[in-house]
Amino acid sequence: MEAFMAGLTGKLIAMDGVLVSCIITFLNTEKFLAEAIDSILAQSYDHWELLLVDDGSTDDSTVIAREYVRQYPQKMRYLEHEGHQNKGISASRNLGIRFAKGKYVAFLDADDIWLPHKLERQVEILDARPEAGMVYGSLYYWYSWTGDPNDRQRDYIGEVWNYPSLTMLTWPEYLPLFVREQILVPSPTCIMARREVIQQIGGFEDDFRNLFEDQVFVAKMSLAAPIVLLKEYLEKWRRHEGSSTYLSEKVAGEEQRMRSVYLTWLKKYLAQIGVKDTRLRLVVIKALLPYRYPHLFAFYQRLKGFQQRFSN
Repeated sequence: MEAFMAGLTGKLIAMDGVLVSCIITFLNTEKFLAEAIDSILAQSYDHWELLLVDDGSTDDSTVIAREYVRQYPQKMRYLEHEGHQNKGISASRNLGIRFAKGKYVAFLDADDIWLPHKLERQVEILDARPEAGMVYGSLYYWYSWTGDPNDRQRDYIGEVWNYPSLTMLTWPEYLPLFVREQILVPSPTCIMARREVIQQIGGFEDDFRNLFEDQVFVAKMSLAAPIVLLKEYLEKWRRHEGSSTYLSEKVAGEEQRMRSVYLTWLKKYLAQIGVKDTRLRLVVIKALLPYRYPHLFAFYQRLKGFQQRFSN
């Protein structure tokens, strides 16, 4: 009987598949949160848990999240910082990671949605590539959520890159392209990663509260394990005026300032973990030139222009 029950348990686990910990962090997103959660409930892959991490919301987002947890107590958990504090998106994702139980972790921003086969497809890929630390795909820029016919024409797909789908890259190939922005910088909504690798790198960097936290995380992940790039998109990235990306664009120079902070962090991080690759270090230094040495960079650009003119 014990042997029979053990065999039965094994079959049930195989049928369910590996557990995926889905993490939604939210801050005053009452307008979109339910739609994000519903897109997880609609997944074709059912062996998941959902961690709803409240970053100090003051609207009805908290009520919405708690109601979903009340309805689905076996599948969902509500988390918040002590005293209902606002600590930023990186600290909130790290809180979710600390409580995650799954083999894989998938992030969903509270204003985005997943397509129904998102989890099934990415689990299949990571299962088939045990050496890979994470997978992400192309990005669907979603303006048509408004229902406005004019916005429908604005939707487009940002392809991950121009190479075959399911290409797997190690950091010497991947990171120089990533730093030069010659490869798609993913929204965390696109990412599925192995929890053990996330824990190995220490998760997100809390100091990056709203901008460039995704670049920092992806850079750390790429240095720890190969990344699989998928041509297809499995999510919709909602474009709206309340998003942190949009708001940062309204603050003059904020995005450029934070890119400089990110590149400076990356330069220090490479030294900290002992990466001495000359090519990568030069790529980072060159990317920092416009911010640290604007006059030298301007001279370099003029010199480059002269060289191109004479070569033609």
